[in-house]
Amino acid sequence: MKRLSLIAALLLALVSPVFAVQPDEVLDDPVLEARAREISQKLRCPICQGENIDESNAAISRDLRLYVRERLVAGDNDDKVIDAVVDRFGEYVLFEPRARGSNLILWLAGPVMALIGLLIAWGFVKARSREAAVPEPLKDDEQARLREIMRD
Repeated sequence: MKRLSLIAALLLALVSPVFAVQPDEVLDDPVLEARAREISQKLRCPICQGENIDESNAAISRDLRLYVRERLVAGDNDDKVIDAVVDRFGEYVLFEPRARGSNLILWLAGPVMALIGLLIAWGFVKARSREAAVPEPLKDDEQARLREIMRD
């Protein structure tokens, strides 16, 4: 019985995000609904951590989903809807921040650090290969000793 309850709870937890968009929120026009879903998946819930408004059960996410649908029905394009939400809540609500202004640092930091790491690795390998590249020649007494050992 415990196992069955655990499985039921796990299944309910896995499918709960599916129920975030309520039936009364769904638009009659399937094309507009698809656009609304696409926009909702690009927007982060302002109070949830790492959840988009399409999957979030928070009241603010519901309000934002309704707002997105209202704007689409009014004839706004996707960018206008997203810009309106960003104007209200800031760029935090974007899952993919725009590559401009202070966000440009975030976009460039990864590739720059990777390049710096590659340069350091290349310098390390080059320095090690220089050290072991040319062995020192044997001195006369060392060569004589080597010949003696080789004869035995």
